[in-house]
Order: sequence, then structure tokens, then C-alpha cells
Amino acid sequence: MLTLTVTALAVLGVLAIIYVVAGNAVPVMMSPIAARFLWRHQRRHTRRARALATESESGPLVSIIMPAYNEAFTIVQSVRALLALDYEFAEIVVVNDGSTDETLPLLQRTFQLLPAPLAFEQPLVTQPVRGVYRSVIESSLVVIDKENGRCKADAANAGINMASGTLVLVIDADTILDPEALSRAVLPFLEDPTTVAVGANVAIANGCRLEHGRITDVLLPRNWLARFQVIEYMRAFLLVRLTWASFNGVVIISGAFGLFRRETVIDVGGYDTMAIGEDMDLTIRLQQYCRKHRLPFRITFDPNALAWTQAPEDWQSLKSQRCRWRRGLLQVLWRHRRMLGNRRYGAVGLGVLPYVTLFEGLSPLLEIAGYVVITFAAVAGALDWPYWRFLIGTSVSFGMAATLFAVLMSDLATRRYLRGRDLVLLVIVALLENCGYRQLNAWWSCVGTVQAMTGKAGWGTMKRRAFEGAPPADVNP
Repeated sequence: MLTLTVTALAVLGVLAIIYVVAGNAVPVMMSPIAARFLWRHQRRHTRRARALATESESGPLVSIIMPAYNEAFTIVQSVRALLALDYEFAEIVVVNDGSTDETLPLLQRTFQLLPAPLAFEQPLVTQPVRGVYRSVIESSLVVIDKENGRCKADAANAGINMASGTLVLVIDADTILDPEALSRAVLPFLEDPTTVAVGANVAIANGCRLEHGRITDVLLPRNWLARFQVIEYMRAFLLVRLTWASFNGVVIISGAFGLFRRETVIDVGGYDTMAIGEDMDLTIRLQQYCRKHRLPFRITFDPNALAWTQAPEDWQSLKSQRCRWRRGLLQVLWRHRRMLGNRRYGAVGLGVLPYVTLFEGLSPLLEIAGYVVITFAAVAGALDWPYWRFLIGTSVSFGMAATLFAVLMSDLATRRYLRGRDLVLLVIVALLENCGYRQLNAWWSCVGTVQAMTGKAGWGTMKRRAFEGAPPADVNP
């Protein structure tokens, strides 16, 4: 009986590891599709094409919406970065979501805000707005002060209500935009009037120097946790999302940078204040709405438009972030489970959501189970150690191959890390990522799964700090 049990465990362990190998192999198979998308994109979106967006006298007005809750450390630099964008037709709407720190007073002092009572339609229900302010020195800057809605979604909806633009760009308060990011992201809307949303390439700002609202020196972080996240972001944005965009199957536009057609966002009800992963939930609802009503549409991704965001550099903040991401993913998959395998939703129902469910929803659970079971079987003598090493080595090799290809794609698309030593270090990070860091993330995903099942809510601990090179914020204690 014992022998039979050990053998069964060995078989289950082998199946789990084969599944993990397949999960790491699929991104490698995505690489040619992503590379083709990138090549075609680079040919179309030339400097001359971008000039049409920046120099045209009738470019679409974009309302940049920045929800902010207790963001005193970074809010001024983030706003200055928006003011430094090369796109003329933009207004900046900062939504102070009931901050308890110096966020609002700091904005008032720095940009000389004065009360500007305005009447505007509110098609999306939000917490009450307490006041609206305009800057005396920056005519494009508007600040909304509202009661705390306990989520980014409520603040974003308040900004969408206030927005004057036909397009709305929703970003995080700790996001720094590349000067050309907006003019690049607007191009798909000019090329194709059916475009309803565009996502952008998001990079890690840790280690980079910021001056006058712009990233002036792109450097790798000194912190190893942030370094691992650099290549994670490359893999997620420059392999997976480029592949989905090739089939009009994008199901998540990051909350750090999402450019939307305002009218369509209102049609689907805006951001859901009950959604943990509000960015993914909105993107899937846009897919669902357009496909259900047989509307011509495109949701795409720009690999060049850059948004720089801060990554957690301490274990507790990173754990909180990954557990929250996990809860959000599971909630979204459950909410939209009827789309899974449904031909009515095209590539999303038949391809993208099954992939997300199989290789992102189940992967962490089966990966941890596979490591535990196959190691136990090898110790018990039911599995040869050479075979165990072969399975683990194959899984790690595929994971490294996908990551290294993503690093290459990033270098071709953005030319961010031009120093030879940075590229060498990125390769080293890609090799080391598989030796504990990815397994730890899988474990945190398991923790997040338990949290989702027990109804845990909240964002958890997230430490904020000023950008490197930025002058210290004038924050009163």
C-alpha cells in the first residue's frame, strides 16, 4: 500500500512539473508572434507619424486622470512630469481621494490652486466631491477634492465625470510618463477610429534619476527585489500582451497607464468599485460589451509608450502587492467565467481567458504542489534523482529562455538599458530569478488564494518613497 501511494505521488509530481514546463514553454512559443507585432509597430509608428499627433491643430483632447491617496512623497514630481509631456491637447485632473497627509496642501502651495466651482455631469456614481480647484500658474491643471471612496476605482470615476476630453488617460499617482508616451499612445486612435483602449509599456523607475519631471538617467535598481521586477515587467508586457494584442485579445490594461475612449468607458459603467483588479475587470468588460453588441472595436498595446512606476523594495510590500494581485485575478476570472470557452467572445473566450485560467490561475498552486510532491517522491525512492533534476532543469530553462527573449525585445523596443554592464546584469538577474524568487512568488499566490477564499480585503502595507534625484517634498510632519 505504501509503495502504491509513493508511486501515485511520483506520477502526480511528474504531471505537475510537466505542467509547469508547459507553462514556461508557452511564452517561448509566443516570442515569434510578439516579435512580429513589435516589428510591424515600429514600421508604422515613426517619428513622422508621431509628429502628426503633436503638431496637428485638431488632435483629440486627452484628460489625464491621476487618483491620489496619501501620495505626498511623489505627487509633485508626478504632476510636473505630466506638465512636461510633448502633447499639447491635454488637461490634467488630479483626484485627491480624501488624503489624510499633505497631498492636497502640497498641491495647493506648489501650483497655486484656487477654488473653481464647476457644474458637470456625473454619469458615474462616486463619493461626494468636496471641491474643485484650478491652478493659477498651470492652466491645464485641475484638482478634485472628494471624500475617500476606499478604492482607486471611485477616484478614477470621479475624474472621468469631470473630464473634458474625448479620451481619458488613467494613471497611478506614482507614475512618471515618458515625454513622448501620450503622443505615441494617441496614434492608434488616429489610425483606427474603432480603437477604444490602448495600454502602454510599464517600466520600473527604481534606480532612475528624475529631474524636472523627466527621467534623465535610466539605471538598474540597486535593490535585488526591484531588479527581479524589472525583468518580470519586461516578460509580462513585451511577450504576453504583445501576443494578445496581435489577436485583439488584450484583457488587461495596466492601471499605471490606460488610455480609453471616455464615451465607451461610461457605456460600460466605468470602473467597478467592488473589483480588486479594477484595471483587468474594466478591460474585460470593454471586450465583452463590444463583442456582445457586435461593435467594431480594437483594444491594443503600444510597446514604446513608457510609463515608469515604483516597485516595492521590501519583502512585506512586495508580498502585499502580489497577494492583492492574486485576489484580483481570481475575482475577475470568477466574475467573467461565462466567457471562458465561449465562441461569442472570439479570441478572448477561446484563447486568452483559457490561457490565463490555466497558466496564471492554476499555475502557482500546481507549481508548489509539484515541487513538494516530486521532491518527496525522489526522497522516498519512487523517482530517480537524475530524472528529478532533468524535470526541474527543463522547467527553469524554458523560464530563462522566455525572460532573455523579453530582455532582447525590450532593448529593441525602447533602448532603455544601453550600457553593456546593464545588459549583462539583466542576463544575470534573468538566470537568478528562477532560483527562489519565482518560487516565492508562487507561494505568495497560494497565500493570496487562501485570502480570496476567506474574504480578506484591503491593500496591505505599501511603503512609498521619493524618486531618486527629486527634490524633497515640502511635507509638514
